[in-house]
Amino acid sequence: MNIRASRFAILCRPAAAVAAVLTSTVLLAGTAFAHGEQDQIGKSRILTLKLRDFKAQMRELVEGGYDIAGASPGSSTVDIVQRASSQQSFNKEIFGQVIESKIVDTTIAPDVGYKTSAEVDEIIHRLANNYPDLVTVESFGRTHEGRDLWAIRVTSQAKQKAGKPVVFLNALHHAREVMTVEVALDAADYLATNYGTNNEVRDWLDRAEIWIVPMVNPDGSNKVWTEDSMWRKNTSGSDGVDVNRNYPYRWNQCNGSSGTPSSDTYRGPSAGSENETQAMMALVGRIRPVYSISFHSYSELVLYPYSCDGEHVPQREVVEGGGKAMAQLLPSDGGSGKYAPGTSWEILYAVDGGDIDWMYNTHNVIPYVIELNSTSQGFQPSFSAWRNKTVQKVRAAWQYVIRRTLQSGIRGNVTVAGESVDNAVVRVTSLIKEGDVGQMISVKGDGTFHAVLVPGSYKVVVARGERTVEKTVLVGGDLVTLDVAL
Repeated sequence: MNIRASRFAILCRPAAAVAAVLTSTVLLAGTAFAHGEQDQIGKSRILTLKLRDFKAQMRELVEGGYDIAGASPGSSTVDIVQRASSQQSFNKEIFGQVIESKIVDTTIAPDVGYKTSAEVDEIIHRLANNYPDLVTVESFGRTHEGRDLWAIRVTSQAKQKAGKPVVFLNALHHAREVMTVEVALDAADYLATNYGTNNEVRDWLDRAEIWIVPMVNPDGSNKVWTEDSMWRKNTSGSDGVDVNRNYPYRWNQCNGSSGTPSSDTYRGPSAGSENETQAMMALVGRIRPVYSISFHSYSELVLYPYSCDGEHVPQREVVEGGGKAMAQLLPSDGGSGKYAPGTSWEILYAVDGGDIDWMYNTHNVIPYVIELNSTSQGFQPSFSAWRNKTVQKVRAAWQYVIRRTLQSGIRGNVTVAGESVDNAVVRVTSLIKEGDVGQMISVKGDGTFHAVLVPGSYKVVVARGERTVEKTVLVGGDLVTLDVAL
């Protein structure tokens, strides 16, 4: 069989017929596959459950180690991926009605239009060759299997006194989420090909750098194409690790991941243990983005930190405001609504060891997760029917964060005796909002700092050793430049 050219096959049964044969307790392997299919490796069932108490039961499913494919908070439904080899059980009297059941042959590769890691390598290097004044490609690490982790930097050679602000886009933390790669590649292509004809794009690339990682998990992607189209993790160890549960901040601290290696949310043996995690952390630490978007699928959501129960970021007005604004820019696949914004714990379930929490806590990045596509489309919708619709829609989100980077807050350069320094700290505190704890920002290696702010009056304190400068700044709708000589 030519697995590369095969289409992703799903055999559906009517929900009523499935419900009729499911007993009160369903083994999502043996019993679920007992009527008409052999219990064999290579088959999985995706069950759509109508939950009675969405938030409470989502928590139970996560803590029970179930593979949650996607969810719709508005309709209180969740999709569960069940392997034929699994012996997990669930009680339908507790969780609610099984409203749909699909059989997936996981030995059949995704739709031929989606990209393998080798194809991504070819595409991004061709883009760099075609636009050498705008696009550079670098390997920022290697995977467990020795594959390069590629980053694309898109910016013009326009000269500025100090370095440019950075917007960071990344895709495919989870191997089966193939549409995310298309969004990342589209962003790079759109920026490069429109620079010469679109004044706004020219302004973006003259004033900012856009860094794009189209495939965080190429080892997992290879497994999706060659062995298992529902594979989620990387391939280190015997069972792989969920890279997006492996970041150090709040690792294994709020029941938002699993310590069982066979689980699809296995967090790894230690915080930051994985090559991909380490490489991403080093890249983010070096480029220090102002905004970040991590593309995932599926569920039509815009998520922002923090992700453990009850936690909110200090900059809620900025972070939540941006998330809600982006959600309004993203119409649902069905056309009747918009994406839903919120923290993971508020609208889905707790997550620990995720990249957006680490980015915000460690580097003061304003980060988001966008969960592409609806539960009707799933992980690997028809390429011809959904690829262009999806990437064109999502442009509104990443373009929004570029605009916000260049239009809001305070940006400056810190110098001593006329030379930029990288060992200063900047604290920005609202003079209007009572009790504001402020932002503490470490100056980048090029001497710059960038604070995203809502309009208002702020106190800015820049310190390096015993040297301190304090200024009052009024922020409106435009980016304020504040260079500080210590």
